[in-house]
Amino acid sequence: MALAVTRSLMRPKRDRAGTNSVPGSQSTPASWLIGDEMDRERMLDMDRLVAPVRQRSFIVIAAALLICGPWLGWWTIIPLALAGVVFKLADAALERVTHTEYLLLAAWTVSQVMIVTSVALTGGPTSPAMSWFAIPIVTLSARFPVRGVIAGVVVTVVMLLAVAFGVNAHAVLVHPPLLIMPLALTIAVAILSTALMHSDVRHRSEAIIDQLTGMLNRHALDGRVVELTHQSQRTGQPVGLIVGDLDHFKDVNDTHGHATGDAVLQDVAYMLRKQLRAFDLAYRIGGEEFLVLLPGADLEQAVAMAERLRQGVAADTVGGGLRVTMSFGVSASGHGDVFDYERLCAEADAALYEAKRAGRNGVRSSAHALRAPDSPLVSC
Repeated sequence: MALAVTRSLMRPKRDRAGTNSVPGSQSTPASWLIGDEMDRERMLDMDRLVAPVRQRSFIVIAAALLICGPWLGWWTIIPLALAGVVFKLADAALERVTHTEYLLLAAWTVSQVMIVTSVALTGGPTSPAMSWFAIPIVTLSARFPVRGVIAGVVVTVVMLLAVAFGVNAHAVLVHPPLLIMPLALTIAVAILSTALMHSDVRHRSEAIIDQLTGMLNRHALDGRVVELTHQSQRTGQPVGLIVGDLDHFKDVNDTHGHATGDAVLQDVAYMLRKQLRAFDLAYRIGGEEFLVLLPGADLEQAVAMAERLRQGVAADTVGGGLRVTMSFGVSASGHGDVFDYERLCAEADAALYEAKRAGRNGVRSSAHALRAPDSPLVSC
């Protein structure tokens, strides 16, 4: 996979508690479901893509339940509605939860519990809804690595066995295919969807991941800008934007060679990512140029984050023993404003120019940018 090399280069040593041992790190610790921040970024990115598809699938299932109402009962729509509410609450709580993977897995489990309820009340193993257990399985591989898929399949199999034998064990014993077929369907869907998702992730990674640093690239940035623009129109929440540039990076390449320069970029990229929240995304947009998007952050919060990033880079050695610094420019949309990427990037670039002019290794915001540079430091 395209991320394998960059992860091996960027993965930190772990202490006995299993957290990333990076001085001053503000990142979320690894968990049983998520091995590192790249896995978490992929999970959140895929969850955003799955959300609208999940809504459409709920509509299809709701239509089927309404059509079958005269035979199954109109009440069957209630568990589906409850599952929809749970997913809505989970989506709203993602930014406030440290281990987002557990929240998403819990919401997924609730959806299976709702299916158990429907199956139990419509005949158990003889219910026409037995095959529905396979539907949530499709979304597992879109969010979690293999261990998460295995955990979800195990939970589903236990639920299938429990509802089948708990409601009508006699029917299963007399006609085992009632249970065998849904079990086979569930496991087959897990195998196929996981294989397809791995292929998709590999191709998506090659398209949106910077191969040197493992960070998202400009292609990924374009898609995120569109999402944040629509999101700001709906919610009115601000969006912070930070542009950063390594100070005197040309001297590193000239003095120590390009191999060392590449190692410096890898280490700096890792340090930047470790300081960010789960929903903040960092991009490499040029040679030594980086950009960070901060959904929900106003200018003051974005400046505070930029200062944390500056301190994180300056505090440790990179590239096998070198010390480097970064300069940052910051801008942000206001509360109630639509996110205007081109304008904010230009303002942040002007602020970065002021930080460079003031001696480098500093943070300047658009509120203090005196004038735009004759030629932009970063390409928006």
